[in-house]
Amino acid sequence: MNELRMERRETNKKKWTKRIIFFILFLLFITSVYGVFVFYKTKSALDNAQVDLNREGDKSELREEAVNIGSNPISILLMGVERYSTGDKDGRADTQIVMTLNPNTNEMAMVTIPRDTRVNIENAGEYSGIHKINSAYTYGSITGYGAEKLQVETIEKLLNIPIDKFVAIDFDGFRDIIDAIGGVNIDIKEGFWEKNIYNNDEKIYFTPGQDKLNGEEALAFVRMRLRDVNLTYSRDERQRQLIEALIKQFISAGTIFKVDKITSILGENIDTDLSAEEIYILQQQYSKINKSTIKTILIGGQDQYVNGSSYFIPEESGIEEVSQQLRESLELK
Repeated sequence: MNELRMERRETNKKKWTKRIIFFILFLLFITSVYGVFVFYKTKSALDNAQVDLNREGDKSELREEAVNIGSNPISILLMGVERYSTGDKDGRADTQIVMTLNPNTNEMAMVTIPRDTRVNIENAGEYSGIHKINSAYTYGSITGYGAEKLQVETIEKLLNIPIDKFVAIDFDGFRDIIDAIGGVNIDIKEGFWEKNIYNNDEKIYFTPGQDKLNGEEALAFVRMRLRDVNLTYSRDERQRQLIEALIKQFISAGTIFKVDKITSILGENIDTDLSAEEIYILQQQYSKINKSTIKTILIGGQDQYVNGSSYFIPEESGIEEVSQQLRESLELK
């Protein structure tokens, strides 16, 4: 009798073992199929977002050879493009953030370039000369040289580093992606308000402490600059804060299941020269990056009126120091 019970137990145990194995294999299969679906869904959307900078050898002039994403340190220019004030035409690079990613150290460096930085813009035809750096995008578009191409080249000259890849997103895309991922969590350091450009310039108030911002709120959070709180909570700091929060949110487990919403936004509101394969490699490479390894670099300088226009005048020594730190991150001589 005992032997019969033992045999039954062994038989049941084997059945449950088989079921568990089958269940695990089924989950792996579903995950793999969904991963393929996500990849091709994203690839299809990115095909519509692709912009070719027409660079010889598909690389920056400051590179001897093209970088291998995933193996070599690279730089990426993130641009927030403002078109609402120009009637959805041409636009300006309202936000410019250069990120370097080093797979050898698994570290990231980030520098925000003030939009009013006074620079010499070349290759802009009749518009060539001294302007605010965010104008490069506009003049590249107007002249047909290429908005992203001229912005990239102008920043390369300013920082003396190669810009390997870029991502440009307009305000509508920024708002919609934040909403698609369910908002973004931000620790607001100081209170302020900003106009909501999507709601008749109604004021959005931000109070100190943890808050979850929707798309319109997040856009107002990073746009405000005229009422910086005694320069102790600047626009640049808020932009870096949001970028870090978004990186954390995008690599979270739940975000991948919102791919349908996100990919529908990509082709309409985002331009990039990153392929789907390269984005996948970057996601795999830096999905576990520690926030403490994200290095923030500041450009020293001051606001100043020149010929009636307000500019940010970077300190020459400050630019050299920033350039040196970025070149070290990129492992350049």
